[in-house]
Amino acid sequence: MTIFDELQARGLLAQFTDEDAVKELINGGKATFYIGFDPTADSLHVGHFMALCLMKRLQMAGNKPIALVGGGTAMIGDPTGRTDLRKMMTTETIDHNCECFKKQMSRFIEFGEGKARMVNNANWLRDLNYIEFIRDIGACFKVNNMLRAECYKQRLASEDGLSFLEFNYMLMQSYDFLKLYEEYGCNLQFGGDDQWSNMLGGRELIHKKLGKDDAHAMTITLLLNSEGKKMGKTANGAVWLDANKTSPYEFYQYWRNVDDKDVLNCIRMLTFLPVEEINLMNSWEGSKLNEAKDILAYELTSLVHGSEEAGKAKEASLALFGGGANNENMPKCELGADDFKEDKIDLMGILVKAGMATSRSDARRAIEQGGVTVNDEKITDVYTTYEKEFIGNTEMIVRKGKKNFKKIVLL
Repeated sequence: MTIFDELQARGLLAQFTDEDAVKELINGGKATFYIGFDPTADSLHVGHFMALCLMKRLQMAGNKPIALVGGGTAMIGDPTGRTDLRKMMTTETIDHNCECFKKQMSRFIEFGEGKARMVNNANWLRDLNYIEFIRDIGACFKVNNMLRAECYKQRLASEDGLSFLEFNYMLMQSYDFLKLYEEYGCNLQFGGDDQWSNMLGGRELIHKKLGKDDAHAMTITLLLNSEGKKMGKTANGAVWLDANKTSPYEFYQYWRNVDDKDVLNCIRMLTFLPVEEINLMNSWEGSKLNEAKDILAYELTSLVHGSEEAGKAKEASLALFGGGANNENMPKCELGADDFKEDKIDLMGILVKAGMATSRSDARRAIEQGGVTVNDEKITDVYTTYEKEFIGNTEMIVRKGKKNFKKIVLL
């Protein structure tokens, strides 16, 4: 099976500018391809996960990845999928986020001479002369065509409308492809299928400016859950790849709890298990689907956090939900002296400290609605308090709902 055939079998490929040309590039290890990452936070998240896995697969097949971090485009913000203007960031914040990205990406792709490279589009975007840019690049784009792009339609229909700042984004992204083609021989751009219009703009710009027709664009199918929403979102926000933002256990549990309808699709698109092995799971039902969820959670946690942390997360999950006895690797909340008042702390304070409630009001509602247990005992009295000595001498496990829990310990 060629790498192109494998990507198709995994349901990853959506659209191509020239399927035969793309096949020849990636099957022959001739692609120098890029995927863009806007550094809007200091950690990558599950929304970036498929792109990282794709880069790894293609590098394993002999192709050369370019991870393009948007140190320049992040100063504008991609309007795709947005109903409002993105928050403006300082250059210092953007540069810090870019550094964080490379460290995380190194778990997936190999950087070095003749291997993968990281490039920052701040190198050519931040010092652009606007008049020269508009005369040189803007003249290649027709506004009528741009307004038909899906990436702009949602914003045009929103109450706030589309700002001229964001309208420039397509030109910036297209210019990225031109620069990468000229400086690094980049001949293929990948992205989510919501980026198709922006990606076509880059290919057409190369054709118009250089008279070249050997650069191609290819989109991957966005990973959605059974309700049509992008994977990687929870009630508490994004699922991060940084262990300090989303612990290995929380990351494991996110994938362990995917809907039955989504689990095989996730295994196929995100893991590196052989396609033939995954196809044997197509008939799995009932308890076998739970086994598939354990496989998914372990494989992805291993990719992001390593096999040791994945093993600990699996043990912790079994301890709480599978009747196991080993609670050592359960996620913990550490309480310090400042958290106590007269050597006591109330349950609302514990829930907030543990990140299981956003505020004391949120904690109060959870308790009143019967959604909180301490050591398997439902607590409905919002004024319940616990002494420091009790917490120090007892293995105290607080659970909110069915799947959110922490072991409470003293520093």
